[in-house]
Amino acid sequence: MSKAERLIEMMITINAKRHFKVSELAEEFSVSKRTVLRDLQSLEQAGFPLYSEVGAAGGYHVLKERVLPPITFSENEAKAVFFAYQSLQFYKDLPFEQERISVSKKFLNCLPADMQNSITKLQSKVIFWVPDRHCDSPFLKELLDIVTNDQAVTVRYASEHSVTVRTLVPIGLYAMNGLWYVPSYCMKAGAVREFRVDRIEEIIEVIERPEKKARVSLRRYLGRIETGDDHHIRIKLSGPAVKRCEADFLLARGLEVLEDGSGIVDMNIAESSLLLVADILLPLGPDAEVEGPKELIDVMRQRAEALYKHYCK
Repeated sequence: MSKAERLIEMMITINAKRHFKVSELAEEFSVSKRTVLRDLQSLEQAGFPLYSEVGAAGGYHVLKERVLPPITFSENEAKAVFFAYQSLQFYKDLPFEQERISVSKKFLNCLPADMQNSITKLQSKVIFWVPDRHCDSPFLKELLDIVTNDQAVTVRYASEHSVTVRTLVPIGLYAMNGLWYVPSYCMKAGAVREFRVDRIEEIIEVIERPEKKARVSLRRYLGRIETGDDHHIRIKLSGPAVKRCEADFLLARGLEVLEDGSGIVDMNIAESSLLLVADILLPLGPDAEVEGPKELIDVMRQRAEALYKHYCK
């Protein structure tokens, strides 16, 4: 094994161990302790974050901000990475915004000139656009840590109507149309609700997750597979309403397009999605006819009456 190959293998090994002694590496790589020390010095000079401790329990440690070993990419793989980067660039807030920028610069600068030109052309021709948002999500990174560590959190939350203190057991985080959401079991409501991250005004306390609360996967939640207080909706569509619902993130999952071009939405939705569905259907007018449930029909009627009163004073 050449020195270059050994250094790469050593980086992979060290990243996995996090704490190690020189004698361990010497035995694993079948080299002398002196050779291992020289290799570690080379890694440190290259920026690998190591620090040593003396004493019987000493050894080497890897800092929290680890440097990963080199990875080789094909041209199409490199383009795939930048496609993923493009999909995030228009979000106002991201958990690792500064790191995202530095990764982009490092990655692009390491590519051959012809690949750089190819990717630059892609960036000017293909854009994953999301609507401009003017609201900040200052607690996004903290919420990511809470979700990752499987914790609960008490927050001050500003809804459309009031500011309340709620204890949330998050299911996960997801982004949609430029906004971040943290669907959670709300202890106050006693049910799963959707919460917009930008409406969280303060994180009051991070607490241990109540053991009695069942864990629901984010993928399952987004698929609306869970039951609880969900509603079964059925909507008849005609004309442009079919195309509109095909493009909608929520209703497209339950849409069936018929041979004559009309459609039917038949699916379960969460209680918290009733208002969202009403907002989608209201601009469609008579091209969308809600057959059920009564709760959705009532919301549609209230929205239509409010709109009528506003313009027919």
